[in-house]
Amino acid sequence: MAASGVQLNVQVDHVVIDNGILQLTLSNPGGIVTGIQYNGIDNLVELRNPELNGGFWDLNWSEPDSAKTRGKFDTIEGTIFKVIVENEEQVELSFTRPWDPSLRDKQAPLHIEKRFIMLCDSSGFYSYAIFEHSEDMPAFNLNTTRIAFMLNKDKFHYMAVADNRQRYMPQPEDRMPGRGQELAYPEAMLLVNPLEPEFKGEVDDKYQYSCENRDNKVHGWICFDPPVGFWQITPSNEFRTGGPFKQDLTSHVNPSTLAIFITSHYAGEDLVVKLGHGEVWKKVLGPVFIHLNSVLDRNNALLLWKNAKEQMNIEVQSWPYSFPASEDFPPSDQRGTIRGKLQVQDRYISMDYIPANGAYVGLAPPGDVGSWQRECKGYQFWTTADTEGYFTIKNIRADDYNLYAWVPGFIGDYRYSDVSITITSGCDIDMGNLVYQPPRDGPTLWEIGIPDRSAAEFYIPDPSPKYINKLYINHPDRFRQYGLWERYADLYPDQDLIYTVGISDYKKDWFFAQVTRKTGDKTYKGTTWQIKFKLGNVDQRGTYKLRLALACAHQSELQVRINDPEANPPLFSSGVIGKDNAIARHGIHGLYWLFNVDIPGAKLVQGNNTMYLTQARNTSPFQGIMYDYIRFEGVSGSSAVTNNCCSVM
Repeated sequence: MAASGVQLNVQVDHVVIDNGILQLTLSNPGGIVTGIQYNGIDNLVELRNPELNGGFWDLNWSEPDSAKTRGKFDTIEGTIFKVIVENEEQVELSFTRPWDPSLRDKQAPLHIEKRFIMLCDSSGFYSYAIFEHSEDMPAFNLNTTRIAFMLNKDKFHYMAVADNRQRYMPQPEDRMPGRGQELAYPEAMLLVNPLEPEFKGEVDDKYQYSCENRDNKVHGWICFDPPVGFWQITPSNEFRTGGPFKQDLTSHVNPSTLAIFITSHYAGEDLVVKLGHGEVWKKVLGPVFIHLNSVLDRNNALLLWKNAKEQMNIEVQSWPYSFPASEDFPPSDQRGTIRGKLQVQDRYISMDYIPANGAYVGLAPPGDVGSWQRECKGYQFWTTADTEGYFTIKNIRADDYNLYAWVPGFIGDYRYSDVSITITSGCDIDMGNLVYQPPRDGPTLWEIGIPDRSAAEFYIPDPSPKYINKLYINHPDRFRQYGLWERYADLYPDQDLIYTVGISDYKKDWFFAQVTRKTGDKTYKGTTWQIKFKLGNVDQRGTYKLRLALACAHQSELQVRINDPEANPPLFSSGVIGKDNAIARHGIHGLYWLFNVDIPGAKLVQGNNTMYLTQARNTSPFQGIMYDYIRFEGVSGSSAVTNNCCSVM
């Protein structure tokens, strides 16, 4: 590192920050990253693409009455440049774009300030943005916003998202006409004539590399000549939307790496930020860290991933950063802490309290039970309880929140009363012992699956041989293969799935998604699955309970019938629900749904019974649902120990 520390060079049309390890060049006053010089590479970012180049913040927005999740694309270019901090230890720059009412058809009505920070001795740089909607601004929908980097396509060919999700990637040209064949949607491409023959016959689809927020902390690319890594590190989820299980894109062919802050992916319209006329809203997005690293020997280049993970841990431990100069980003001493112990009370499992082992506990803006997964305007703070149910959440921004949780192994959502919790600067709140009483009316007569908000435990087929991504062959995330929705009709060509309680195995016999069946070139039909079960004594005057926990739904209608497949109306209908599109985007879940259905005893018979689950909507191959867990409960007041009313057929 240069002895003079961090240096800033301001020119008419660009600025350069140099700390002796790397040089960062940004347009002036736009704040677009046009150059990153590091370890002998003149520029790590790509400037030759026909459209998007370099590193940039962007957003997608639409008019307030739009029901769509895509609208106008806007690469955010500042109009005002300002030096916030300039000394040997740190340079922080601001690129601001005030809202211009004369451009209301071209720009989202937001005041946007982008900032970039470089520190002495740091092998990388930070970026964050402050979005503000004020009283004089019209209504609009903010669909997506992110910071993206288009990397030098001659240099970066190896991508890493996780320890078991990394590989050499196809070239951008492989997706062009003549080399790639578009599949069911533009993002998915069958490589028919790639530059490298090893990729022929593979599917390239950016959604195959999506990741849940809780795991989406570091990803990026490796160059082998010279051996250099480019990594996007997100040290906190507090500014992301939808909670820890929200999924989103990471890196993909171009080569690109993304830090996405707001998006409807795997959720739908629920996670579009809808701002009303004059609604006051401000949010700090980031900072995220762009980490660069290198080794001397290209044979050791894969060690760059290990170093990136180590740096990620350093960044996480350093959160919240002490160096951002904006008053909108509070440091640690201006934040608060909350702690407590969560237990579960379910008398049909145990008469004692059950520790909420591994529970996800979080603070999110006040709302209904479970509203955190659809929340997109405020900040969220989450942690995982220990084996005894103890939890501590630190570094919470001062504000009013509800305390939420969900416990693996139990259905439903916990919310601490109707009273909001006020976090103040420096507070340390002990919530004491909290008890979650999950939905339960009677003993379990039978169940299918595991209540974990995912369909991963069910049967996930091998992909069609013509739609392979080699990374996911014999991989734990086999659900990320393209086209698995088509495999249902292959496995059930003549009739729909039939599951027999006590005989069938949900790991082998329950298809992971109830999808439509293709009947023609562009025609489909809904599907009806059967659950066959046997009851001993039936309380004809009692009410049984069916718990239907769904891991995802996309433009679907779930109907339930008992012992009469033609009953009209059905005993239960969900109505049309969901727009998470998780089936098409290779996600094993989207948003969580829980339906509690009363089953009159008069509908049941002693002996053999059949439950019919129909997904009735049928205009697309991607309409369908994924089940998380199904439980059939006996009449309330039945024995809380073991029941003998359900047996093998």
